Amino acid sequence: MDATVMQFTQLLQDKGITLTPLQLEQFETYYKELVSWNEKMNLTGITERDQVYTKHFYDSISLAFHFNINDIKSLADIGSGAGFPGIPLKICFPHLKLTIVDSLSKRISFLQHVTNELKLDGVQLIHGRAEDVARQSGHRDAYDLVTARAVARLSLLNEFCLPFVRKDGWFAAMKGSDPSEELTEAKYSLKELRGRLEKVESFSLPVEESARHIILIQKTGITPAKYPRKAGLPAKTPLI
Repeated sequence: MDATVMQFTQLLQDKGITLTPLQLEQFETYYKELVSWNEKMNLTGITERDQVYTKHFYDSISLAFHFNINDIKSLADIGSGAGFPGIPLKICFPHLKLTIVDSLSKRISFLQHVTNELKLDGVQLIHGRAEDVARQSGHRDAYDLVTARAVARLSLLNEFCLPFVRKDGWFAAMKGSDPSEELTEAKYSLKELRGRLEKVESFSLPVEESARHIILIQKTGITPAKYPRKAGLPAKTPLI
């Protein structure tokens, strides 16, 4: 075990998460495939190994430091890109039934390859717009927990993500810098989409000390019939 993996393992142990040799092997395979595929398509601007382990893997898993993932059965990751935070959370918590929605077919192809290479069971990959998928039976008002990491401003994310959340389920928006302004801007969309802000967790990534925030929102009722609006419309006219 080299220094990068030792540090990663210790940081997670400090948070109560112990990885098996198989899980560590899965993370290393994930890293290698990410870098390999990144040469032919734009998946990430971060490719240095220690940086991927901290800024992608550890950062993704940080949701589990502030929310009990063991109580979650179904997780939807919206606009997952290269699989963050969904795939690292699935590696750490194999019991999760994970659904990833992404609008770019190339990214879904990469994620299918990674899922196969890591031999992950219970993963559903969907190529489509969140606004369209959220209207489909089996996805609407269906998930225990929905996540989005560095996708869009919260007022827009609420319309993308809350329709996927079951009543009394949770939406976790993973952010970098202080989201206070976004939270003020998102009050109307929260009300419209039956979301209630529960808390905002603030912390810093290890080593580089960059700011991170997790906005935890609980779903208070089923999604009103008019939401989400037609694909493309939320981005043009956010609920502000």
